[in-house]
Amino acid sequence: MAREELTRLTGNGNGNCGKDDCPNVYRTASGSFVIQGDVSNAFTPPDGEGLVEIPEHILREAIRALGW
Repeated sequence: MAREELTRLTGNGNGNCGKDDCPNVYRTASGSFVIQGDVSNAFTPPDGEGLVEIPEHILREAIRALGW
């Protein structure tokens, strides 16, 4: 899946934050979410899964964008 196929719910939409690594929330066409953030080492997830850490204000922005 390409980034262009996702609906960006946070940020200014240009994908550029100096290192192109801003925390962001995206929505897929099927209604699921893709989260972009800093890799977290809080615990070791099961094989095939990963952990990311994003600030609370990013989640709040995504919720506002969805009208929840």
